[in-house]
Amino acid sequence: MTDIKRLGLGCMGMNMSNKDRSIETIRYALDNGVTLLNTGEFYGGGESEMVLREALTGVLRDKYFLSVKFGVLPQPGGGIYGLDVKPFNVKAHLAYSMHRLGLDYIDLYQPARMDESVPVEELIGALEDCVKEGYIGSIGLTQLTPENLERAAKVHPIKMVELNYSLANRDIEKSGILETAGKHNIDILAFGVLFHGLLSDAPADNGGGRRQRLPEEAKEKLLAGIREIAGEKNTTVENLAQAYVYAKNPRMSILIGTTRKEHLQDSIDALSVDLTAEDIVRIEEVFPAQMLQGMTMRNFLFKDGQIVRS
Repeated sequence: MTDIKRLGLGCMGMNMSNKDRSIETIRYALDNGVTLLNTGEFYGGGESEMVLREALTGVLRDKYFLSVKFGVLPQPGGGIYGLDVKPFNVKAHLAYSMHRLGLDYIDLYQPARMDESVPVEELIGALEDCVKEGYIGSIGLTQLTPENLERAAKVHPIKMVELNYSLANRDIEKSGILETAGKHNIDILAFGVLFHGLLSDAPADNGGGRRQRLPEEAKEKLLAGIREIAGEKNTTVENLAQAYVYAKNPRMSILIGTTRKEHLQDSIDALSVDLTAEDIVRIEEVFPAQMLQGMTMRNFLFKDGQIVRS
């Protein structure tokens, strides 16, 4: 069985409209050994942090590890229009998050993306000041190049890097980022492991993102081999997709975003799915990396605080 510490709860979808359900899920996670909670200052315009504040009231501070992303600039009508990771503004972002969370320190703090116009050394230097002052415990990064990770690690130890990875999107295996993280003993947290729900047993028209663009018949054909293996393992497509990530990358943890404890329990169940090296080979044979070429998730890139391409 895979260690439950390798499973984290993503809180992006948590807001005041589903507060009670979200609080129940957070507490269910803690009661069942899931201690990594991941949010962002911009999730729900700060509402995710406010929900977490209520959920964590009365919980001993050493019973959870809270990761917070900062910097994305949301638009009033939805979507994003830019990024602010200027070193001078880091403490302001942090102060607002600490206020909404009701905490005097955050375990791990990280920019949501990198800005090509901001030297990574200066950004890490600003975060290092927050570490020295006791406001954050460690520094994390997400969706960056191996070169920037190398430069960052030379300024201050990086605790974790958050990366987009799944059976359907294995781009990071060729990028060199995994090797760089290993060189510096940096933890890796994978998000998007169900590829917007495509790697699931749910109907193709039953969710958002890429699934809406894929007819049910096409999805069933795509997942035929995976579904057969899942049946042999007496598990679901979702659990097999998660177990694949655990088995393929022993140093990698998984982030599952949900507001429902039933879905979280499904991910906990995936920890019990054991896969051999032979299973990994077979899974990759029936679902080769190029199968969804051109359907990978958007990766926003920023310069001078503005989106330059994605």
